[in-house]
Amino acid sequence: MSDPSERLLTTPPGLVRRRRWGRAFELVCLGTTVVGVVFLAIMLVDILIDGAGWLTATFFTESPSRFPSRAGIKPALAGTLWLMGLVALIAFPLGVAAAVYLEEYASRSWVQAVIQTNIANLAGVPSIVYGILGLAVFVRWMFVLTGGRSVLSGALTISLLVLPVIIIAGQEAIRAVPSSIREASYGLGATRWQTVRHHVLPNALPGIMTGTILALSRAIGETAPLIMMGALTFIAFVPDGPRDAFTVLPIQIFNWASRPQDEFRNLAAAAIIVLLVLLLSMNALAIWLRNKYRKEW
Repeated sequence: MSDPSERLLTTPPGLVRRRRWGRAFELVCLGTTVVGVVFLAIMLVDILIDGAGWLTATFFTESPSRFPSRAGIKPALAGTLWLMGLVALIAFPLGVAAAVYLEEYASRSWVQAVIQTNIANLAGVPSIVYGILGLAVFVRWMFVLTGGRSVLSGALTISLLVLPVIIIAGQEAIRAVPSSIREASYGLGATRWQTVRHHVLPNALPGIMTGTILALSRAIGETAPLIMMGALTFIAFVPDGPRDAFTVLPIQIFNWASRPQDEFRNLAAAAIIVLLVLLLSMNALAIWLRNKYRKEW
């Protein structure tokens, strides 16, 4: 007969089996992560090898040309900066305002539920649908205000594309603020707007900034809606205002990559490097702002 104390210390077979399955699942997840990181590293190395040698001063100061040695990204880079600046100015205030209204002011009714459901559905709509909407509304119907196929039309189209992401992220950030903060503010006689302005929004700002990072990261790489609403694939001038015609880096990359000459594919790789640096710089700035406000609050 075995000692009863030894039977108590023996691990049940079911628990051993669950631990083995858990360990196997962990290894599968690790393997898929490693595969993704390895392929990403291979792509980045390949792009750096092909495009690093083309990052010259001429590449940043010249317009596209049919001669690879004279081609540059100046109009596309300026158009991208114009577009992203306008998208941030349009989408960020509207997204935050909508999130504040839905979380702090809207009553819990079927209307609010319908709005919430539609916002969640809009976040998964293909981007080409927004391009069709931008072509019909901003390019044609609002031609007098936007100037047709202009930077402003593109910014409004992309703003509609990223608004659901900003709204959902803003709602989650506002919902995460403890209710005790609101109750303490109300207890001291503050109004709802004073509570939102001085307590809720500052505490929710790090989460809102995270949502904005994701939204702008998606916006800077969008091509289909811009092509659909009329962004040019070849442009030799820099936009001077929001009503001017434009192109952006993803469209210029697509144009060069579709050409048969190897030199143009190298130019596309160089433009991809610039786009990645621009994207990472935007993310770094947003992360810095998020951490700064998180420390203050």
